[in-house]
Amino acid sequence: MSAAEDPLASIMQTMLQAALQPNEAWARGFQQWLEQQRGEGPAIATETLSQLQQEFAARHGLLWQAEMQRKRGEPPPPVASAEPGDRRFSSKPWSESPIYDYLRQSYLINAEFATKLAEALPAADDHARAKLRFVTRQMVDALAPSNFAATNPDFIQTALATEGKSITSGLQNLLEDIGKGAISMTDTSAFEVGRNLAVTPGAVVFENEVMQLIQYAPLTEKVGRRPLVMVPPCINKYYILDLQPENSLVRYAVLQGHTVFMVSWVNPKPEQGHLTWDNYIEHGALEALAVAAKICGVKRVNALGFCVGGTILASALAVARARGEDPVASLTLLTTLLDFADAGELACFIDEASVALRETSIGKGGLLHGRELASVFSSLRANDLIWQYVVGNYLKGGKPPAFDLLYWNADSTGLPGPFAAWYLRRLYLENALRVPGRLKMCGAKVDLGSLDMPAFLYASREDHIVPWKAGYASRQLLGGPTRFVLGASGHIAGVINPPAKNKRSHWYGDSSAVHAEDWLAAATEQQGSWWPRWAEWLAGHADKPCAARTALGGKHYQIIEAAPGRYVREPAA
Repeated sequence: MSAAEDPLASIMQTMLQAALQPNEAWARGFQQWLEQQRGEGPAIATETLSQLQQEFAARHGLLWQAEMQRKRGEPPPPVASAEPGDRRFSSKPWSESPIYDYLRQSYLINAEFATKLAEALPAADDHARAKLRFVTRQMVDALAPSNFAATNPDFIQTALATEGKSITSGLQNLLEDIGKGAISMTDTSAFEVGRNLAVTPGAVVFENEVMQLIQYAPLTEKVGRRPLVMVPPCINKYYILDLQPENSLVRYAVLQGHTVFMVSWVNPKPEQGHLTWDNYIEHGALEALAVAAKICGVKRVNALGFCVGGTILASALAVARARGEDPVASLTLLTTLLDFADAGELACFIDEASVALRETSIGKGGLLHGRELASVFSSLRANDLIWQYVVGNYLKGGKPPAFDLLYWNADSTGLPGPFAAWYLRRLYLENALRVPGRLKMCGAKVDLGSLDMPAFLYASREDHIVPWKAGYASRQLLGGPTRFVLGASGHIAGVINPPAKNKRSHWYGDSSAVHAEDWLAAATEQQGSWWPRWAEWLAGHADKPCAARTALGGKHYQIIEAAPGRYVREPAA
C-alpha cells in the first residue's frame, strides 16, 4: 500500500520530512562552510557528496522510525552511539527521554556526517588535512546539545532540584571566570606551590636570568655518585614532575638513590622578552649540567628532558658535542619531539602566515603570553578542558573538584618572543633539527647523531601533542643505544603514573625496528607504571654508590633559598 493509500504512512512521511528539515539545514550550512574553507581548491566529488547525503538522510529516517517505535511502546534500537569515553550524554535523561534521546542521536548523526564531509574534501597536503580535521572537530564539539541550556536535560533537572539556585550560581561562576579570563577547572584554593605542591625538600643552589637550579635533599643513606639533572618544558612549570608526594617523579627518583637537580625556568616578564633559543641552551640546560657536575664532583651527569625540555636538552648536548665536550653519561627523553614531521595537533596552529606574524610582532622582542598558550592547549581537548566546565560550572552552577594536575594546567607560563619565533620556524615549520649540520646553535652546527650515550625514550600512546610514533622516530636520529617504552594514556597522565596506584599499562621490548608499528607488534604489554622499568635502567648509569651529602650546594654554590624557589611562583605576564 502506498503512502497515498495509507493515511498513517502519509502522516509519518510528512512528520519525517518535518523532522529532517532542521538537520538538512544544518548539513547545508556545514557544506557551505567547508566550501569556504577550500577556497579555490577542488570540491568534493559529486558522487561522494551524493552518497554521503543519502546516508545522512537514511540514518535520520531510521532515527525517526525508532522514535515512532518508542511511541508504540516497543524498545527502539539505537541508531547512533557516542564514542567510548564520551561522557557528555551519560546521564539517564539523554537515553530515557524521547526528546533528549532524539536530540542526542540526531547530533551524533550530524557530527558523523560533518566529519565524513571534511574527510571527503580534497586537501593540498597532510598539514591542510590535519587542520581541516581539527577545525571541523572544534565546530562539531561546540554545537553539541549538551552545551546549551535549552537542550541539556541535566540543566533543567538541576535547576528544578535547586529551585533555580543552580542558575544563579552558574551566572556567578561565569562572571567570576570572565573576571579572571579563564575557565575554572579545579578548586584553586585547595593548592599552593610550596605548601602541598612541589614539596620535595631541596634548595635553589644557582640562578640566572633564564632559570633557577634546585638540588633536592637525599632520602637514602647512599646515593649514586652521578646525579640526575631534570630539564622540564619551559612552556609549563616544572612541578608537573613534583606534584604531591604520592605522584612526584622527583621524589620517586630521590628515593631510588639519585641526587636530583631540577631546572626551574623563569616565567618571563617584559624585561626577559629578548631571550632566545640560544639563551635557553647556553644558560639553561648547559649551565644546569655544569653546575650539577661541579657540586657532585663528577665529569658527567645523567640527564632527563620532558617534552620541549627534552628538545632543549638534546639540542644542548649536540652543542656540547660540537665543542668537543661530553657532559652526560645517559639521556632520558619523555614525550619529546626531535623529528617534527608529525608534530601532533599543535601543528594545526602553525603555518607560514602565523609564524611570519609572530616574527614580525615579537620575533625581535616581546612575549608570547601564557594565557594564549593555555587557550591553545585547552582547545586540543575541547570536550575535556572547555565544554565539560562550561556545562558543569555555568549550566549546572557547580564548582569543579580539587585536582592537582588541573591546577598545574591552569598555572600558565609565557615564552620570550625571539625564543618562540625561532622554535616555531626552525623546528615545527622547517623540521631542521633532524638534519645533521643544518642548524647552528650557540655558534655550533648541531648533529643529533653525535649523541652516542645510552638513551631511554618514553612516549604515550594517546598523546595528541607528541604522537608516540614521532617520539619513536628519535631512535633513528640519536647515535647511541636506545631503549623505548610506550605508556598508555596521554601526554601528561601517561608520564605522571606512579607505581603505587598500579594504573594503566605500558609496552616494552628489545626490538630495534625502524618502524614504530613493527616495534609495537613485537612488544609486550604489562600492567602498571613504566617508572620501575626506567628506574632499573637508570640505576645502571648512576656510578658507584657513595654516602649521601648532608649539605646542599657547595663551596661556590651557596643556598639561595628553599625549594621550590621564586621563579616557579611567578604568575604569567
